[in-house]
Amino acid sequence: MTEKLFYQDSHIAEFEAEVLSCMAAGAGYEIELDRTAFFPEGGGQYADTGMLGGVRVTDVQERDGRVLHMTDGPLDAGMRVTGRIDWEERFMKMQQHSGEHIVSGLVHSRFGYNNVGFHLGTEDCTMDFSGVLTEEQLTEIEREANRAVWKNLEIRALYPTEEELKKLQYRSKIEIEGQVRIIVVPGYDVCACCAPHVKRTGEIGLIKLTHMQHYKGGVRVTMLCGSRALADYGIKQAQAREISALLCAKVNETAEAVRQLKEENNALKYMAAGRERRLVECQAAMIPKDGKPVCVFTEDLETDSMRRLMNLVLEDGHQLCAVLQKNDENAYRYVMGSRTADMRAFVKAFNAKFEGRGGGRPEMVQGTAVGEPEAIRSWICGKAGEM
Repeated sequence: MTEKLFYQDSHIAEFEAEVLSCMAAGAGYEIELDRTAFFPEGGGQYADTGMLGGVRVTDVQERDGRVLHMTDGPLDAGMRVTGRIDWEERFMKMQQHSGEHIVSGLVHSRFGYNNVGFHLGTEDCTMDFSGVLTEEQLTEIEREANRAVWKNLEIRALYPTEEELKKLQYRSKIEIEGQVRIIVVPGYDVCACCAPHVKRTGEIGLIKLTHMQHYKGGVRVTMLCGSRALADYGIKQAQAREISALLCAKVNETAEAVRQLKEENNALKYMAAGRERRLVECQAAMIPKDGKPVCVFTEDLETDSMRRLMNLVLEDGHQLCAVLQKNDENAYRYVMGSRTADMRAFVKAFNAKFEGRGGGRPEMVQGTAVGEPEAIRSWICGKAGEM
C-alpha cells in the first residue's frame, strides 16, 4: 500500500520516495513508490502531474491501494527520487473542489437537492443537481458561498469509525467500502470525499457561478474558483474594454449602447426590406405581360424577395417564372414556379442538365445550379414551351 502524503498535508509539493517498481506500459512507464504526494484521478478530479526524478509524470491512477505514476521515462527500482508536483495546477484544482463542496452543501441544505454529478475539467467545473434552481436562487447561493470564503473557515478531514459514521449526517454520491473520509466545511458542508482540499476557505479566493442549464430533470451549474475566476474576469474585462471603445460608450454602459445599436439596425433592416419590396414590384412591372416564360437573373435579392418576384410575374399571367440569384461564378440559387404546370418533373430535368440540387411542390421549386446565364435562360424558356 502506497503511503498517501496528500492526505497528511494537501500542501506538500515536493517529497522524497523510494521506487518500488517500474514497468513498461504503452508508450511510457508505470512507476510505483513507497510514498507519494501525487493525487491519483478520483472523486471527479483529474490526476496531478509533475516531475519524478528526471522523468515527467503525465497521469496517476490508483489500483487496489497501489498508486501508479504514468511517466515518459523509466526509473530503477530501489532508487531514491524527488517528486515535484505541478503546484499551480494542484492548488487550482483544490480551489475548484473545495468551492464545489461549499456550493453543493448550500444547495442541499437550502433546497434538498443532491449533487448527482461533478466534473473538474481542464477549463471549468460542473455540478449536476437533482432539482431545478432559478437564476435568483443561484445568485443567492453564489453570494452565500463567497461569504463562506470570506470567513476563512478551517476545512477538516475526518476518519470516523463505523459507529461514528452511523450517527453522522453527511452527503455522499456513491456507496463507499472501507474507511470513509469526511470533508467538513463548518456550517456549510459535510461530505464523503477522497480528494485533497485547501486548508482554509480563504484560499479559494472567489467562487463564481458562470452558467446554468436544465439537465436530466435538474440543472447543470458551471463554476470557476480562485485563479480560474480571476483569469476569466481578466478576459471579460479586456473584451468589455474593446466593446466599450468600439461603441464609444463607458464600460458599464455597453449593454445600453448595444441595445440602441440593435434598435437602429432593426430600423435600417425594416427600411431596406421596404425598399427591396418596391424594387421587386418595379422589376415585375417592367416585364412585358405577354404570358411567355420569364427567366430573371439577379445579384441583390433575398430569397423571400426572389419568391415574391416570381409570384408577381405569375400573377400577371406568365406560364412560368424562374428567378436566379448569383452565389459564385456560374453558381446560382433558383426559385421557379408555375400556376398551370407541375414543376417537379421540370426541375428534375433542369437539375440533371445544370448540376442542380433541389426540389419542392408542384407549384414551386427551389435549389442550386451551375451554368452560363444564357444557356440556363435558353433551356428554361425552351423547355417551358414544351410543357
